[in-house]
Amino acid sequence: MAIRILELHHHGVRVPPAKVDEVNRFYMEVLGLRPDAERPEISAVPGSWMYVGEEGKPTTQIHIMGPDGTPPWAKSAQQDPTRFHVALAVQDIQETRAELDLMGTSYWVIEGLVGPESVQVFLDDPAGNLIELHQIGTCNCDRTAARHDSQNKSP
Repeated sequence: MAIRILELHHHGVRVPPAKVDEVNRFYMEVLGLRPDAERPEISAVPGSWMYVGEEGKPTTQIHIMGPDGTPPWAKSAQQDPTRFHVALAVQDIQETRAELDLMGTSYWVIEGLVGPESVQVFLDDPAGNLIELHQIGTCNCDRTAARHDSQNKSP
């Protein structure tokens, strides 16, 4: 059975460390995006999270990441979550992992990086594009979790 994706959460953009401030200004001043003040401090990865969409509404983000090489907590250069990637939210990350196991799909996991409850599952598509899966509400997506819950309530 295919995994049920709830939403596109963010797109991860990797930039040289010396360009982080310039890229942040570009996204804010040229594209009009708003920084997420709640981005946690991520060891060895300067950057920012930018909201896409109208202020006051839950939105997708762009994550700007400027590590100098492979961060020390990455599993390897290939298993590095600061690679360009797209992140998708799922309802239950443990059920998602079980489903990936049943399908024989290879993946790797990083726990606790962006929050104490965060479990990020990473896999490559057949063309080598990195995909992140995480449980809604545990990876700075509380606003989107609240929206999802309200949309699924009966009137």
